[in-house]
Amino acid sequence: MSQTTLRNGRLCNGDLVDIEIVDTVVRDIRPAGSQPVTGPSEDLDGRLVLPPLVNGHAHLDKTFFGGEWQPHVPGGGVRERIELEKARRATLGHTADERAFGLARTMVEYGTGTLRAHVDIDPDVGLDGLKRMLRLRETFAGYLDVQIVAFPQSGIVSAPGVADLLEEAMRLGADVVGGLDPRSIDGDLDGHLDAVFALADRHGAGIDLHLHEDGPAALTEYRAIVGRVAAYGMRGSVTLSHAYGLGRLGERDFDEIAAAFAEQHISIMTNGPAGPVPPVLELVRRGVNVFSGTDNIRDSWWPFGSGDPLDVARTVAYRNSLFTDEDLDLALGFVTDRAAAALGVPDHGLRAGGPADLVVAGARHAAEAVAAPPLGRDVMRAGRWVSRSSLTTRSDVPSPIA
Repeated sequence: MSQTTLRNGRLCNGDLVDIEIVDTVVRDIRPAGSQPVTGPSEDLDGRLVLPPLVNGHAHLDKTFFGGEWQPHVPGGGVRERIELEKARRATLGHTADERAFGLARTMVEYGTGTLRAHVDIDPDVGLDGLKRMLRLRETFAGYLDVQIVAFPQSGIVSAPGVADLLEEAMRLGADVVGGLDPRSIDGDLDGHLDAVFALADRHGAGIDLHLHEDGPAALTEYRAIVGRVAAYGMRGSVTLSHAYGLGRLGERDFDEIAAAFAEQHISIMTNGPAGPVPPVLELVRRGVNVFSGTDNIRDSWWPFGSGDPLDVARTVAYRNSLFTDEDLDLALGFVTDRAAAALGVPDHGLRAGGPADLVVAGARHAAEAVAAPPLGRDVMRAGRWVSRSSLTTRSDVPSPIA
């Protein structure tokens, strides 16, 4: 049996506590200094202790992270960006494993415990990206829990063979069925959504749809999705990523859609990009679960990103004018408890009797961790440190494969 006590850690509510850990479990959390500490211990010196961070949306299969700098090539709409990405992908495929594994390692060092990774499934790449992500998931087991989304970026109805590839992806181990802009990519709202929902229903899987549409097209999509969630009994199993159109709905339409999302427990993922964004405060006030993810990290879509969920929480807070401590606490939830709820992460959180999974960050307040994300972090999984003073002193997080 192994035992240690982390002394003088600071919880998100500001309390200073001692955290007693036995093997892989938090045995006790008590006021700092309230009991004598026997056995091994470490003094956290008032640093903030967080549960593992949750990155609810990322694309490791297409990142340039860790490789040579790739200048951004401007493009127009989503379809044009997809074609630009395919051309770039063809020239960089030989280093894709190294870049994806390197980014995953960095995510662990930032304190990420759970990742939802969207993997392109299309006629050109087939299942190559999926197989890479399955290898990554196996390699990082115990460090990073990876949910894989089978993502039909080139469409389903209009892309020959993709429906069969998605079926095979789910059989091989993908966890979630993805989708993308049914009207503009496939030109067939009902056909695209019917394929996604039927596949998810057959495999007992969740759904995560990328939605970039605006105006009446977005409203039509939202209504169609709500109807299918109810018809298939998938309440609480569907996420809408981006959902830019929510930021431009009129008051009456927004009230209608927000109420429907809350009723069906449909979650909204936002990473706070340029342009329209979902109004996160108004959604939360209406009972809609909002969470965040890093999305694209230094790839053909945009040149930004570090892989740090706290950095994304800060961006979302900035874009939505979340300035008070209370609002910044909410933003922290976008990459902790709210993200965990959206992804169905079991037993997430820091509590007595829970798993000894935590992140110690160089901040004295939860709001500070969002407003100015600290770089130096110590990361514990299952009662052992997997990274200490991350980004400067690495330990035994898996290295990129050859």
